[in-house]
Amino acid sequence: MVPPPFSPGTGGPVFQNRPRSLLWEAAHAERAALADDLALLDGGQWARQSLCGRWTVQDVTAHLTAAASLGPARWFSSVIGARFDFDLHNDRRMAEHRGATPAETLAQFRTIINSSASAPGPTEAWLGEVVVHSEDIRRPLGILRDVPLDTVTAVAGFYARRNLAVPSRTMVEGLRLEAVDGPFAAGTGPLVTGTTLALTMAMAGRAAYLAELTGPGVETLRSRFVP
Repeated sequence: MVPPPFSPGTGGPVFQNRPRSLLWEAAHAERAALADDLALLDGGQWARQSLCGRWTVQDVTAHLTAAASLGPARWFSSVIGARFDFDLHNDRRMAEHRGATPAETLAQFRTIINSSASAPGPTEAWLGEVVVHSEDIRRPLGILRDVPLDTVTAVAGFYARRNLAVPSRTMVEGLRLEAVDGPFAAGTGPLVTGTTLALTMAMAGRAAYLAELTGPGVETLRSRFVP
């Protein structure tokens, strides 16, 4: 299938308006690619700190499994049971899907590769979960992946427009973002440039990617990161 043309200057390609099924196909492909990378890790790498707060590589993998195992009804039940403490909700669900060994955690992750279950919300948000958390795992391990440009551009466009799982729109408010490797562009103000992936990860609050960005708006963006 040939993708539709990009829509310059709108914050993302027409890809973001495609049927949800195609966005889910992209999420499934990114999960499969991550599973292949995880299969090559040793025990020490599974225990490595990820870019996602206090969670290790194994924890983040289990979190991705949990996220793809809950539909809206079970998600609401879990959140209510945690008294709307989303950190507690995430920790409980992650613990459910964290195996006794890395091999068990990976085996559970493989079972949800083609899942389209999710919490309520736009599909771009859940595609973003997969893209961002995969990088949370890969970056500390020095693993590189060329995420398909249309996939990461769809996430970047969504992040520039909406706060949901992460306060991405607030993070870049008053800034102009322009990708150097694709059509993504959004916002007005001091310029920040970089790859679409680096811009996406910065919007998701990952300071490790700030070094890959350039332009007069970078220092403003950097000041918004909480140590």
